[in-house]
Amino acid sequence: MREIGLKEIEDIALGAALLGAGGGGDPYIGKLVALGAVRECGPVKLLSPEEVADDALIAPIAMMGAPTILCEKGIGGTEYQTLYDTMSQFFGRKIDAFMPMEAGGVNSMLPIAAAARLGLPLVDVDGMGRAFPELQMVTFTMGGISATPMALTDEKGNNVIFRTITNKWTEELARAVTMSCGGSVSVSLYPMNGAQMKQYGVHGIVTKSEELGAAIRRIKECTEGTPEENFLKFTDGIFIFKGKISDVLRETRGAFNFGKVVLSGIQECRGKEAVVTFQNENLCAEVDGEILGTVPDLICLVDAETFTPVPTDALKYGKRVLVVGLPCYHSWRSEAGLELVGPKYFGIDTEYIPIEIRAAGAKNAGQEVQINV
Repeated sequence: MREIGLKEIEDIALGAALLGAGGGGDPYIGKLVALGAVRECGPVKLLSPEEVADDALIAPIAMMGAPTILCEKGIGGTEYQTLYDTMSQFFGRKIDAFMPMEAGGVNSMLPIAAAARLGLPLVDVDGMGRAFPELQMVTFTMGGISATPMALTDEKGNNVIFRTITNKWTEELARAVTMSCGGSVSVSLYPMNGAQMKQYGVHGIVTKSEELGAAIRRIKECTEGTPEENFLKFTDGIFIFKGKISDVLRETRGAFNFGKVVLSGIQECRGKEAVVTFQNENLCAEVDGEILGTVPDLICLVDAETFTPVPTDALKYGKRVLVVGLPCYHSWRSEAGLELVGPKYFGIDTEYIPIEIRAAGAKNAGQEVQINV
């Protein structure tokens, strides 16, 4: 057990924004919410999964909807208590701890704020190891854990609890209510016991986010290698492209941010063009028409100078960015994982190929390359 204070929140927000792969909400908004809660209520206890009893009741906390809408709507302040009360009443017992559902600028921060305001510990685990746009897209679905009972509330005080027959149905019904509530809501879903959390969760996600954030913050203090080389080394990142944003097409539809960003190559990529498509999170990266990365691997855009992650709702014409790929959590590369979050689910007409293999093929284009999968 250790504590999450103001300094830790700064690094967690930065690192989780990278793992959010462009989604998960605005890291600045999320950070403000968490910092305000910790300043008022004190630091949060962070438990490792192994410190949680097998029969403990764990409840994830998250925001559902389009990230751009959350920036305008904000959070009312009573949502955490409403979610806690709704879930506790359903089970007839108190919730023992909160946990994040995914990594991302907002969804890594809201569980910290909720834990601080309600005096509960936070567990260092999530259900993705990154961010995905739909709520059935978690490792817990592969483990047969139900998304419901799911509690949903908005900033006005509307409150719903769902019982559904599949996690996909939870997504469909909750998305419809989210649209009626203005496009973003607070939710608690996938309640589970400690044993289930340990078996199917992605362990150490909060700590990993904090370590990544600290590395990005200190990137220019390194005395060996270039800042870009050190960034790729610290993150296990794979270089895809470097360019200036020449066009952004974005629309909010069905409580999702859909769109694509077009990049004109700079420096070593001069004369080339890249396109990154997204649905809240970045889904596919192409360079001169060749696919170099797809979900479930992470496709991340970071500022070319500071290496600060750039979420999809902050993409702007003229910004210079580095496009980087990160290998996903190993479970997503299984048959069950690819059925949930593979490229074909999102309408991308390609088989999934691990990003490190695609990158090796591009690097050795024109040469005979032997790759064993």
